[in-house]
Amino acid sequence: MTPVTRSGIRLPAWLAVPAVLGAGLVGLPLIGLLSRVDLGGLAALLGSPASREALRLSLLTSLAATVLCVLLGVPLALVLARAAFPGRRIVRTVVLLPIVLPPVVGGIALLSTFGRMGLLGAALEAGGMRIAYTWVAVVLAQTFVSLPFMVLTLEGALRSHDSRYEEVAAGLGASPGYTLRRVTLPLLTPALVSGTVLCWARALGEFGATITFAGSLQGSTRTVPLEVYLLRETDPDGAVALSLVLVLVAAVVVGLLYRPGRQA
Repeated sequence: MTPVTRSGIRLPAWLAVPAVLGAGLVGLPLIGLLSRVDLGGLAALLGSPASREALRLSLLTSLAATVLCVLLGVPLALVLARAAFPGRRIVRTVVLLPIVLPPVVGGIALLSTFGRMGLLGAALEAGGMRIAYTWVAVVLAQTFVSLPFMVLTLEGALRSHDSRYEEVAAGLGASPGYTLRRVTLPLLTPALVSGTVLCWARALGEFGATITFAGSLQGSTRTVPLEVYLLRETDPDGAVALSLVLVLVAAVVVGLLYRPGRQA
C-alpha cells in the first residue's frame, strides 16, 4: 500500500517502515514513563514543600528568561536578518552555538565568565554583586540555552517574508521605528509567538547549564529538572511522577505550536 499525503502526492511504500520505527523510538519511552506513574502519589509529591518550591522557582526563572529572550532576541534577529556588517556570519554562528553545544559546557562557559574568578565575575564580586550559584545564575543559564531558538525562529521568518511592505512604508516617509512597530512586527507575530513559547519551554526544561553554573540549592536554584535528578536517586517513583509534569507541559507546548491549521 502506497502512503498518500494530504496533498494527494503518493509516497514510496517503504517509507512507512522507518517512519513507524522512528515514532516508536520516541513514543515507547513515553509510554513506559506513563506506565510507571502512580497518580495517587503524584498529588502527594506535588504537595511536598520541595516540589512546590522547585515548581515555583522553575516558573519564575523560566518566565524571566523568556522575557530576556524576547527583549534581546528580537533585536538580534532583526539585525542578523536585515543589517549588513562585517563579521555577521561569525556573530550568527556564535549566537546559535548553544543549540548544538552540550549544556554542561555552556554552564562552564558561564561560570568562567560570571563566576567568582571569572572574566567579569571578579569585578562583580568586588562590587558586591554575586551571580554564580544564585537565582540570577539560573535565569542566565536558561537564557543562554533558549535565546538561539528565538533568533533562529525570527530570522527564518524575516528571510521568508517579503520586504516590499517595509520598502513601501519607508518610501511613503515612515520612520524606521514606525515601520518596525506597524509593519515588521505585526508580520512577525506568528513567529514571535512560536519563538516565545519555544524559549519558555526550553528554559523550563534546562538542566545541564543550570546545575553547573547555579548548583542545586533548595529554594534558591533547584528547579524541577534538578529535583527530578535528585529524586531519581532517593525516590524513583517520585522522579517518574514529577517527570510526568514536564512531559505534560511539553505536550501542551507542542500541541499549541503545531496544531492543525496553524500557520507558522
